[in-house]
Amino acid sequence: MGGVLACAQGARASTLAYMARMRGSSRRRRWSARRMACVLFCICAAYLGWAEWTVRHAAAGRIFGAPDCLPPADVALVLATARSMGGGLANSFYAPRLDVAAELFRLGKVRGLLVSGDNSRSDYSEPDDMKADLVARGVPERYVTCDYAGFSTRDSMQRGSRVFGQKRVIVVSQRFHLERALYLAGADGLEAFGCAAAEAPLGWRIRVRLREVLARGKAVLDVALGRGPKFLGLQERVPLAGAE
Repeated sequence: MGGVLACAQGARASTLAYMARMRGSSRRRRWSARRMACVLFCICAAYLGWAEWTVRHAAAGRIFGAPDCLPPADVALVLATARSMGGGLANSFYAPRLDVAAELFRLGKVRGLLVSGDNSRSDYSEPDDMKADLVARGVPERYVTCDYAGFSTRDSMQRGSRVFGQKRVIVVSQRFHLERALYLAGADGLEAFGCAAAEAPLGWRIRVRLREVLARGKAVLDVALGRGPKFLGLQERVPLAGAE
């Protein structure tokens, strides 16, 4: 009887020891996973911080807040955005870009406008919407050219030089967007200056600025990998006032 009891106690002790080892191993694995997650977070944060600095540095001194301060160029490249948001709410970034573009043309800072945006669906065309509203602001229709394959800021910059043959442009958008656009333009050999449109309300600015952090990280990676636009195609001419 004593032998049986001793065996039972030994088995229990072995089981407890095994469970203790398993708990210790599990704790070590959890600690290792946390440490790895912390390391990955720090690497990502460092990369995004570096990308932020890289983009800002590339755009330093090249963004102007008023059209009359800009050096002239043949073409203003207007980065398109949707006319309205979900539920029919007006897009606060839309009208200010058109106001600046129309003013650049009126002042003679540019002789043509290139509107670059998304036309991936038959029922949705950012360039056509913006062209119509630029014409309503007094810009002659023949001097507004649409780039229907500006699916991203990178595409718009690269197509501006490779498809539409521009060497020097004034880019129109909000300041946070212009910094990335000028960085991408410079990386593709396109000389660009920015004319900043009025900012949207604070709530919208915070939302898009948080997204912009990731967009800048992607932009730097795209440049490093040498990524080109989604579509190129044949070269197109941008009609200019006074060039007829």
